[in-house]
Amino acid sequence: MTKGVLRDLARPSNVAVQSDSALVGSVEVAVAKDDKKRAEKGTSLRRKSGLEALPRAELGQSVELAPWHVLHDLAQALSLSRQGAGRGLAEHWGSLKYSQALDAVADSYIQLSAEAKGIARDYKRLQSRELGQGFALALARQALLRRYPDRFVSFVSADVVIRAGWSKGSVGYAYRPDFFAEVWKPGEPSRVFPIATTGNHGGPKPSYSQLAACSAHVEAMHIGAWNETPCLVFSTEFPSEGPVTVHVLHARGEDGWLYGSPEHPLRSVNSPAEKGNIVPGIRPPTRGDRVPQSEPGFHVQSEDSAWFQHVVARTATAGTTAFAGDGATTARYLTTDQGSRRYDAGVAHAASGSVQDATYRLLGIPFVGTDHVFRLNNKRVEAFSGVAADLFALLSAGKAEEYRSEIYARRGTWPGQTWDPNWGGPVSIQEDGTVLAMRLLRLRKSTSTEDAST
Repeated sequence: MTKGVLRDLARPSNVAVQSDSALVGSVEVAVAKDDKKRAEKGTSLRRKSGLEALPRAELGQSVELAPWHVLHDLAQALSLSRQGAGRGLAEHWGSLKYSQALDAVADSYIQLSAEAKGIARDYKRLQSRELGQGFALALARQALLRRYPDRFVSFVSADVVIRAGWSKGSVGYAYRPDFFAEVWKPGEPSRVFPIATTGNHGGPKPSYSQLAACSAHVEAMHIGAWNETPCLVFSTEFPSEGPVTVHVLHARGEDGWLYGSPEHPLRSVNSPAEKGNIVPGIRPPTRGDRVPQSEPGFHVQSEDSAWFQHVVARTATAGTTAFAGDGATTARYLTTDQGSRRYDAGVAHAASGSVQDATYRLLGIPFVGTDHVFRLNNKRVEAFSGVAADLFALLSAGKAEEYRSEIYARRGTWPGQTWDPNWGGPVSIQEDGTVLAMRLLRLRKSTSTEDAST
């Protein structure tokens, strides 16, 4: 039974995608309905205008994925979260609770498993939100890579980035994106896309309302000129019958670019991040002599552009080292306001010292990282998350700039297989050099290292 679950996690299947004019119209109706209710109560809400369907060439009506790839994306999304009780280094293992949540039907579509359909109502909300994040990031990566084939796409928690530069009062604003997608190329300005994600078990109609709500969350972040920040919004539907369906819209914009200037040049990612002191609020354009009042939210203007690029890149790097289980290196890439002390409390990864903590060769590549043992169908299984050994050596030495140049150079060279017979379980390797793997627990060797190919 357990071996069957592991095989299912590695089986490629399809994810249904809805992004068309019909979805745009349904979301506009949901927005109008909600705005009317708010007007009756004397309130209003700013939303991202101009949401539209993605071009067919970027996603189409379906995308091929294995469930294990989705859980890998979710695990990395959780790596810097504060949702768990493990003071930083335990959060990403929360993705493994969904190991039996998805059925991948070959030549068909991913759908919820019988186990996932039978969970309690309160837990379904968490399930749809977190699994929705995994599906959204997996699809956002594919869409943005097709849009920018010569660039790399990294994801980072928007909340963690915001804490680096805005005062506690403005951080308390209720609306904000869930993630930033950094579309980058070594030595050039990055472009950042706010992303809002959610999910539901109720069918297409709740997704329309959820996307209407997401439009307010992405509107809370302006990067560059007023109302010119491109964005993506997702609502993933987990029906009791039928395929998992990701509803997605985007907004165009001419900005989101993070340029340097003579006064504020772009900085090497190797240099420590500085605490930001950005004025809260979004500043609308000045009309004549009239200076309009700022709107609630977060605004990255030209003088903060280089700082923002630096913090986004450093925070994404911190997410990678947290995923590998190295608290001390993670703390190095975060500011105090971002919670670096949470990671300093942990033990430095042994691979950055003289003894390695967990090392495995997966699909022919040596990785270092951290492992976790739990029960799946009453069988003990082990999961491993880590980074390619040579890349981890760069990160632990503080060479984030060299790490980013190296993963950019290796685009398209990583193995695409989702099963390693020597390891004996599903394996997912991402373009950033990270890996997530799981198998039935084997007896440990007496040595502290193990080569999974032996």
